[in-house]
Amino acid sequence: QPEEVAETLAPGAVDEGGVATPPAAVSTGSETTPAATNADTAANAVAGSERIQIDTPKLSGSIALTGGRIDDLDLKDYKETLDAGSDTVTLLKPAGEPEAYYTLYGWSPAGDLGTDDVPGATTEWQVEDGETLAPDSPVTLVWESPNGLTFRRTISVDEDYMFTVAQSVENGTETAVRLAPYSQIVRHGEPTNLKGFFILHEGVIRQTEEELTEIDYGDVADFEVDAREGTPAETVTANGEGWIGFTDHYWQTLIIPENGQAFTSVVKYLQGADIYQTDVRLPVMDVAAGDTATIDTRLFAGAKEWGVIREYQNEQNVYRLLDSIDWGMFFFLTKPIFAVLHYLHALIGNMGWAIIGLTFVIKMVLFPLAYRSYVSMAKMKELQPQMEQIRENAGDDKMKVQQEMMELYKKEKVNPASGCLPILLQIPIWFSLYKVVFVTLELRHEPWFGWIRDLSAPDPSSILNLFGLLPNASPDPTSWIYFFSLGILPILLGISMWLQQKLNPAPADATQATIMNWMPWVFMFMLGRFASGLVLYWITNNTLTFIQQYTIMRSHGAKPDIFGNIKSSFKKKPAEEKK
Repeated sequence: QPEEVAETLAPGAVDEGGVATPPAAVSTGSETTPAATNADTAANAVAGSERIQIDTPKLSGSIALTGGRIDDLDLKDYKETLDAGSDTVTLLKPAGEPEAYYTLYGWSPAGDLGTDDVPGATTEWQVEDGETLAPDSPVTLVWESPNGLTFRRTISVDEDYMFTVAQSVENGTETAVRLAPYSQIVRHGEPTNLKGFFILHEGVIRQTEEELTEIDYGDVADFEVDAREGTPAETVTANGEGWIGFTDHYWQTLIIPENGQAFTSVVKYLQGADIYQTDVRLPVMDVAAGDTATIDTRLFAGAKEWGVIREYQNEQNVYRLLDSIDWGMFFFLTKPIFAVLHYLHALIGNMGWAIIGLTFVIKMVLFPLAYRSYVSMAKMKELQPQMEQIRENAGDDKMKVQQEMMELYKKEKVNPASGCLPILLQIPIWFSLYKVVFVTLELRHEPWFGWIRDLSAPDPSSILNLFGLLPNASPDPTSWIYFFSLGILPILLGISMWLQQKLNPAPADATQATIMNWMPWVFMFMLGRFASGLVLYWITNNTLTFIQQYTIMRSHGAKPDIFGNIKSSFKKKPAEEKK
C-alpha cells in the first residue's frame, strides 16, 4: 500500500495513466447519464432494496443491500418535538426521500479493472453473516465480481454512535489487481431546517491534521469547478490524521479513516442533482493473485454528546474529535466553560439552574476586573471638574489640553484606559458563555421549571395564552403578531436591563436619555424569541451585575438613588430642556 496520497483515485474512475474521472455520488456507471437521472435510477433501486435492520441502545434503522449503504438511521433518545406522540429524530434518509442523506462505500478501479469489476452505488449485495446489526453482532455482506474478485463488507456498531466498516477484496484471479477504497457521505440539497445564525456553523466540517475547516453549504456550491472532479470541489490531503463530514446544530455524520492512514478528503457539489458530497479516498492498493486486502473506516453518525465524543477521542484515539463540537473562535474559553456547565448539570440535575450557577461562577471569577473597572471610572468621574477647567483654560489649543490632562492623570495616579480594559477583557468570556449556551445539545428539550419545558426553545408563554394559563397558542412565526407575543422571561429581561440603568442618573442630554430609556424595551423584543436558556442567562447576568455594581458603589461611599432615578425617568421634560 503506497504512502503517497497523490496516488488515490476518484471513486468509480478508470485509471489509464494516473488520471481519474469521478462519477456522481449516485452514478450508475454511465458516463453519459446526467446526474439527475442517475439519482432517480439509484432512488428506484434503493426503494425496492432488501434491508438489514439496525438496533442499538441509541440507534434504529436499516442498511440497504442495494449499494450496501447505511441510509436509514433514527436517534432513539431524541424526539422531534415535546409532544407525547412525536417521532424520533431521523438522521439519515435513503435516496428518493426528501432531503436524502446517506453513506456510500466502494472501490475505485485501477490498472486493467473497469467499473463493472468493482461494487458501486447500485450493486446488489448478499448477506453472508448476521441478521440484525447490533453491538457485538456485526453483519457481513458479500459480492462477487464477474472477473473473480470477491468483495466483503463487515459492518459493526458500538452502543453509542460509532460504526466500523471493514472493506476487503479477495483476489481469486491469476494476476495482481490495483484498486483504491473510498467512503462517501451524500446529502441531497441544503437542509431546510438550518438555523442560519451567525454564531452557529451548519455544513461541511473537516479536520486534517492540525487544521479544522468549516464550510457553509453556499460556499461549497460556490467552489471553482475542479478539472479532475468535473464539478465545484475542493481537495485536501492528510498524511495520517483527520476526518470529514456534515454537521448540524445537534447532530453530525463523519467519516474517520484509521489512525495513521494517509487519505485525500474531497468536498464537492454536484450541480445537476443538487447534491453535497464529502469523500475520503485512500491510496491505491496492489493485491497479488490469491491475496486479500482489508481496510477499516469508522463512521460517526449521531448526536453531538460531549461525554460520548470525549470518550471516543480519549479512549479510542479519534484525532481531535471534540473539535467537531462548534466551540467557535474562543475555543480556549468555550471548552472550559462548557466543562463547568456539564459538571454543574450533573451536580444539580437541572440545566436551567446549571446555567444560573455557571453565570454566578463566572461573575465571581470576573469580580476583580469589574471592581477595578468601577474604581477607575469613579476616579475619572471625580476628576471631571478639573478636566473641564483644563479644557476651558486651554481653549482651542488641543496640544496644551493633552499635556495638562496627562499631567493631571500622573499627579492623581489615574490611567484613563484602566476603566475600559477590564471591560474589554470580559467581552470574549461573555461571548464564549453565550456560545456555549446556544450550541450545547444538553439544552435541547431540557426543562427548567413550570412552563419552561424546553430551554432550547423560546418562552412559550405570552399575552395570547394569558402567560401559560391557556393552552399554548403561539402565532405563525411569519406573522407580525408573533413579534409581540412576548413571554414572561423576555419581559423579565427587559425589566432587569431597565433596573440596571437606574443605578445611575439619566444622562443630561435629552436625546441620550431618551435612547437609554428605550433601549431595554427594544432589546426585550429583539431577544425575546431567542432560546429560553439564553434569555435565562441574560436575566441572571443582568441581575448579578446589578447586585455587584450596587455593592461596589456602596462600598465606595456612593448612594445610588434607584427609586429617585426611576421617578425622574417618568417626569415630563420641560420644552426648553428638550431643545
